[in-house]
Amino acid sequence: MSKMKILFVASEGAPFIKTGGLADVVAALPKYLKRQGAEVKLILPLYSLIDREKYNLRKMYDGSCVKMGNCEEWYSVYYAETPCHYDAYFIEFNKYFERYGVYDDKNSHEEYQDNAYRYSFFCRAALQLTQDMGWQPDVVHVHDWQTALIPYYLKKDGNPFFANTKSVLTIHNLPYQGIYNADVLNYAKIAWEDFNMNAFENYGRINLLKGGIRFADKITTVSPHYAEEIMSPLGGAGLHWLLQERAADVSGILNGIDLDLWNPLKDPNIAYPYDVKSFKEGKAKNKKALRDHFGLTHNDMPIFSMCIRLAEQKGLRMVTDCIEGVLRNMQAQVLIMGDGEVWAQAYLGNLQNYYPGQISVNRFNGPLEHLIDAGSDFTLVPSIYEPCGLKQMYSQLYGTLPIVRSTGGLADTVINYDESNGTGSGFKFYDISSSALYNTIGWANSTYYDRKKDMDTMIKTAMNQDFSWGSSAKKYYSLYQQLKG
Repeated sequence: MSKMKILFVASEGAPFIKTGGLADVVAALPKYLKRQGAEVKLILPLYSLIDREKYNLRKMYDGSCVKMGNCEEWYSVYYAETPCHYDAYFIEFNKYFERYGVYDDKNSHEEYQDNAYRYSFFCRAALQLTQDMGWQPDVVHVHDWQTALIPYYLKKDGNPFFANTKSVLTIHNLPYQGIYNADVLNYAKIAWEDFNMNAFENYGRINLLKGGIRFADKITTVSPHYAEEIMSPLGGAGLHWLLQERAADVSGILNGIDLDLWNPLKDPNIAYPYDVKSFKEGKAKNKKALRDHFGLTHNDMPIFSMCIRLAEQKGLRMVTDCIEGVLRNMQAQVLIMGDGEVWAQAYLGNLQNYYPGQISVNRFNGPLEHLIDAGSDFTLVPSIYEPCGLKQMYSQLYGTLPIVRSTGGLADTVINYDESNGTGSGFKFYDISSSALYNTIGWANSTYYDRKKDMDTMIKTAMNQDFSWGSSAKKYYSLYQQLKG
């Protein structure tokens, strides 16, 4: 029996290029699908930010050509083997990808106005590359709006090479839909008959994700709870009606985490290795190292950490509205690491002047995130909405209890503390308000001081959770098999 052939096409993928959690998924899921017996290939844009020498990129094709709707575009193809030993291919087209940023300019943070052109080209070039290699995929798995045109092309181009190829579209974050001016239609080779409210049209503009949802064979989201939320007017970002129409083809499969990278017993980025049997000594030593590194006072207080993007979606306003009250009224320390809103960085950073040794605010640093998870007692993930979230999974495996708003993947992956029997793996709140977050931090703080036995029980529960990609990869593989028939 021949191997299942799966083609991943995405706008980013670790370790080559990363702006968010999408890159981690694109890196890890193929690795675990390969372990299931699939043959996997990945295609990415060759941004100028990708270090060709570091990742040993080699030119494969020069002078490749793809037919767009109103012209031909010529590009080159590079190849590399990923650290997980599946093949990765890169589309080099300097007109669109030789820039100081991925989706927007890194200096001005302004979105590139030709993104619809950039990614419609990339989608067509990815399919052309697959054909040039003579490699017929059983399934093309695409991600978010940047690659959502591929299901449309597979359905509409009538190319016999892809006659038996099916598509899966994963929605990582529904509000980001790729809405642009309709002048891209001819270039992108989208038929005017499909520029209607049931497919690509969005109040006179083009909505790339909307079209992908209409034409994909299967649609997945990154957690079961989020799959339910996007069917509602509140969580559907204007597309709930379309997702309801496609409900039979929509499923939620929880993202996993790569245990080769996130394991406190083998993690080279922490000060002292430990597991669930040795967490007390291990976390105590890492807590000391954490305080040493970030200049926090050595005492018996719990450390509340927050390592997330400083953005409104992540509940940033709730944090800034209540964090000084936490510092002033609770015996607690706060450690924040993240990039994002300038006003928030300035405000939070200024608190260090008023509460020295009690709060530390820092720019994001990947290796240090591991030490923060190992040395903290609690982690804050108060998102307004969260399709999946990885932070709460990382922290639990390191015995750091998450404080989350119960939404999306946060609702699926955290067991709320039950004070009556001392069980749980974290603390949940429901209202979108700073008072709800403040009170939940207070609840966790009192548990730390007054219910030590419950803390130990929850830490053991958290560290024993199974968040590996293994089970999720099996679900994706089963979905591919359904499509292959």
